[in-house]
Amino acid sequence: MGFHSYKEKTVFIVVFQILTASALFKICLAKGFNAAFVFGDSLADAGNNNYIDTLAKYNVVPNGIDFGKPTGRFTNGKTIVDLVGQQFGFKGFIPPYLDPATKGQQLLNGVNYASGGSGILNGTGEIFVGRINLDTQISNFEKNKQSIISIIGQPAASQLIGEALFSITIGSNDFLNNYLVPLVSIAKQVLVSPEIFVTSLITRYRLQLTRLYNLGARKIIVANVGPIGCIPYQRDVNPTAGDDCVDSSNKLAQLFNAQLKTLIAELSTNLRGSKFVYADVYHVVEDILNNYKNLGFENANSACCFIAGRFGGLVPCGPLSTYCPNRSKYVFWDGYHPSEATNILIAKHLLDGDTNDISPINLRQLAEI
Repeated sequence: MGFHSYKEKTVFIVVFQILTASALFKICLAKGFNAAFVFGDSLADAGNNNYIDTLAKYNVVPNGIDFGKPTGRFTNGKTIVDLVGQQFGFKGFIPPYLDPATKGQQLLNGVNYASGGSGILNGTGEIFVGRINLDTQISNFEKNKQSIISIIGQPAASQLIGEALFSITIGSNDFLNNYLVPLVSIAKQVLVSPEIFVTSLITRYRLQLTRLYNLGARKIIVANVGPIGCIPYQRDVNPTAGDDCVDSSNKLAQLFNAQLKTLIAELSTNLRGSKFVYADVYHVVEDILNNYKNLGFENANSACCFIAGRFGGLVPCGPLSTYCPNRSKYVFWDGYHPSEATNILIAKHLLDGDTNDISPINLRQLAEI
C-alpha cells in the first residue's frame, strides 16, 4: 500500500488503531479475558527454552507424546496454562516469547514468557546454565507492551492489558535448584536459615509483582509452591524418607506459601484497582496425592518417564527414558512435573474451585469482573 502524503499515512494508522480497538472491545465483552500473559518456570514454559543454551530443555521425545510432538513443554501433553486457555476460548495456545513468529498482531492474544529452571531470584537455576529469570521475563513483557502500543495505540493497549489474564507460576526452583541442591547448597543452608531465605524471596517477589502492576497488569493469578517434597526427584535424593514425602522440603514450601498469601493480600489492598488471586496449588496437589486412587490414578509417587532412581526422579526425561504406556494413570510425568492428567485436575480447581483452592475468587469469576 502506498501513501501520497504523511497526512494520509497518519490517518490510516489512526483509523486502523480505532478499528482494532473496537474489535478488541467486542472480544473482551464476549470472553472475559481478551489475552493472557504467562510468567513462570517449567510448569508453564511452552517452548522458550528451545531457543536458549540450557540443560533445561524438553523438546525431545518422549516429552509431548500426548501433545503430538515435543514442543518444549515439560510434560507429556498440555500444561495447566494450555488447558485454562482452551476453557476461555483462546485461539490456539499462548505462544512462547522467543518463537520468531511471536510478533505483530500475534501479541494481541498474549505471550508466554515462562522458562524452565527459572526462579524469583536471579541466581536460581544456575546449574542449568541458561534460563530466563522472572526479572527478565517482566522486561520482555515490557518490550512487548511497547510493540502493542505501536499497533493499536496507547488507550487500546492499556485496556487490553488491564483486561488480560496475568499468570505467574514460580518459586519451586528457588528451593529445588537453589536452596536444596544436594551437596552444592550445604554451606548456604548452614549460613542462611529457611526463614531468612524465604523472606528474601518474598521481598523480591513483592517488587516483581508491583512492577507488573505498574506496567498495567490488573487481573493477576499467582500460584503458590506445591508439595515439592512429594515429587519423585525429592524422594530419590532423600532416601531416608522411605515411602513418605520429604517433610522438610514440604515445610519450606509451606513457610513460603504462608508469606506469599499475606503478600497477595497486601498487594490487593495497596495497589488500587488490582485483582490478585491466590492459587493454592499446594492444597490441590496434596488432595490429589491423598485421593489418587479415587481420582483414577494408579501411581502417585513415581515418574511415568524414568531412567534411574527408585522413584524415577534422578535423570530428566529424554530419548533414553522408558515411559509408562498409560500416562493418565500417573500423577507425575517425570521427576519434577505433573502429567497432563494431573494438569487437567489442577486446571479444573483453578477454574471452578472454592476458596480452599483459589481465593478470593476463581478464574471464571475473575473473567467476569
